[in-house]
Amino acid sequence: MAKYESKALRNVAIVGHGGTGKTSLCESFLFVSGKADRLGRVDDGSSCMDFEPEEQKRHVSISSANNFYEWNKCKVNIIDTPGDSNFAFDTQSCLRIVDGAVVVIDAVGGVEFQTQKVWEYADAYKLPRIVFINRMDRERADFHKVLDSITEKIKVKVTPICLPLGKEESFKGVIDLLAMKAYVFDEPKGAYKTIDIPAEWVGDAETFRETMVEDIAESDETLMEKYLDAGELSLDDLISGLRKAVTTGALIPVTCGAATTNTGVSTLMDLISAYMPSPVDRGPIQGVSPASGTVEEREPAESAPFSAMVFKTIADPYAGRLTLFRVYSGTLSSDTSIYNASRKITERFGHIFFLEGKSQKATDQVISGDIAAVAKLKETTTGDTICLDKAPILYEKLVAPPPIMTFAIEPKSRGDEEKITTALHRLLEEDPTLHFSRNEQTKEMILSGMGQIHIEVAVEKMKRKFGVEVNLNIPKVPYKETIKGKTNIQGKYKKQSGGRGQFGDCWIDIEPLPRGGGFEFHDKIVGGVIPQQYRPAVEKGIIEAMEGGVIAGYPFVDVKISLVDGSYHTVDSSEMAFKVAGSLGFKKGVLLCQPTLLEPIVNIFIEVPDEYMGDVIGDLNSRRGKVLGMDTKGTIQIIKGQVPLAEILKYAPDLRSMTSGRGTFTYEDSHYEEVPPYIAEKIIVEHKKKEEADK
Repeated sequence: MAKYESKALRNVAIVGHGGTGKTSLCESFLFVSGKADRLGRVDDGSSCMDFEPEEQKRHVSISSANNFYEWNKCKVNIIDTPGDSNFAFDTQSCLRIVDGAVVVIDAVGGVEFQTQKVWEYADAYKLPRIVFINRMDRERADFHKVLDSITEKIKVKVTPICLPLGKEESFKGVIDLLAMKAYVFDEPKGAYKTIDIPAEWVGDAETFRETMVEDIAESDETLMEKYLDAGELSLDDLISGLRKAVTTGALIPVTCGAATTNTGVSTLMDLISAYMPSPVDRGPIQGVSPASGTVEEREPAESAPFSAMVFKTIADPYAGRLTLFRVYSGTLSSDTSIYNASRKITERFGHIFFLEGKSQKATDQVISGDIAAVAKLKETTTGDTICLDKAPILYEKLVAPPPIMTFAIEPKSRGDEEKITTALHRLLEEDPTLHFSRNEQTKEMILSGMGQIHIEVAVEKMKRKFGVEVNLNIPKVPYKETIKGKTNIQGKYKKQSGGRGQFGDCWIDIEPLPRGGGFEFHDKIVGGVIPQQYRPAVEKGIIEAMEGGVIAGYPFVDVKISLVDGSYHTVDSSEMAFKVAGSLGFKKGVLLCQPTLLEPIVNIFIEVPDEYMGDVIGDLNSRRGKVLGMDTKGTIQIIKGQVPLAEILKYAPDLRSMTSGRGTFTYEDSHYEEVPPYIAEKIIVEHKKKEEADK
């Protein structure tokens, strides 16, 4: 491979809605450039970008994949990103470190929900973009309809610089509006022959060219003056103006093609090399000094101190942890000690390599702007900043979104609990959107993620990579028990069995505390009716009874106990006897205090397109939820509400079904509320049945 300077690098993420042909486009890049000797296909599992078995099984990308090709004296690093919302954070992480994006839109489907989401991510990082309208050879493909959908749904102006030559089955190439020539792709390798624009397309081409020239002129004052004076711009002016406009984000060019037949792909590759910015064009990047917290800048130059950001971690059971990073400044050589400013540790970098799908290409050095990987770092993880210890800097870390779906997991084989924990910790290293915990109340192992597919994929990876199989179950809802009334009750334990007996006698007041009050115990004994050494045992017995619940087996909360009277026996009384007496008194007294169940309530935030808002609100109401407010973001409605946790355990797939995959949501714990009596009764009956079955 040739040596490249930073100005000859292009770092590009391929983004878009799922199923628009992003991976096929990457495969075409590799084939047309000569990097691959055959065209990989997603459908038959021969893709070198979708190489994980979980991807091949589903025929979709579930993890970003890196590769590169060489074209027009440039090294182009491409990152094929997932288009499914379950894996959107991976896409967002990749967009964080690239210098531009190719947004792939299906020529039939137009702009879809995830297209809008990735566009928002790209906006957040001020990324230059090229729109590629793919699958122009499909039935009902419509270039002009897609342009309208971009204007309508994303609310941005885009500028076609190529038009399709034909449509559907007759699609055979593109019309270049800069050169005003047509390119007919008639060779499997993606080569084309240049012809004059056919007469039936000349009118359209001239109209779109005029718009393109105006858009380029409007992006630069000097060009605008030239255009107003001469009524036209030279080809050189158009090319230089277009590059500047794309680099600054002032103009978003549109081209088209069909990735699976390599039609129009080389034209897109020309655009990427010619108009997408290099790391040098993007300018310095800002970070903060770890010592002072002041803002610092790093120039994208090889002479600057080394700094980089880790944007992805891959857990491999054999090679260990694989760490992917983007260099922002300086150079990095293999076999070097590097400082991790995020964790304040030093790690030894061994062999460095460039990723080629699942393969690796070793390199001695990585320059500013390039993307590379290193194996077997012990502590460095996704989001960390690595740099020189003498010139430390911290780049902003991307925070993973909260999980939206949770399952309880249990091992299929007894004794595999420890294996599950080890395997999941390895998976959590590569996927920050996975969460693993143990619910102290329900004693379940809890795995949370961004949707059912996300969690199912994690479970499949556990089996394949670490040999651990688990069952997925709906998690138990952590209900709690409480009371609404008060009483005074005696707890008495008396047992005589021949020798020394057991005797404990206490009178307690039981009353409710405000919600969130927890537990209070007050010793109001006057005199010595219960000796001091036995009183803590009464409290201990009550606490143990509270932990196991009284009416449905859930922990008791928000209750105040006052120990007010009692009696003892000088020989038979003991701590154990008073502990049992306290427990008996509490359990008996609770039944006289209008016991009830409490359920967790969560704050929920749902994002849906306008047309689904009524259905979603109606569904939320049917789940005992309530809408607290609404916000609007373009054509997206944000519904804010509260709903019982028990009602949204399977909400992720339900919302996807309700909104054709276009709705998303997040939630956070809020508070506990009383369970409606008709539901509480069912829960109590189920508990009693389980108790009977366990006897």
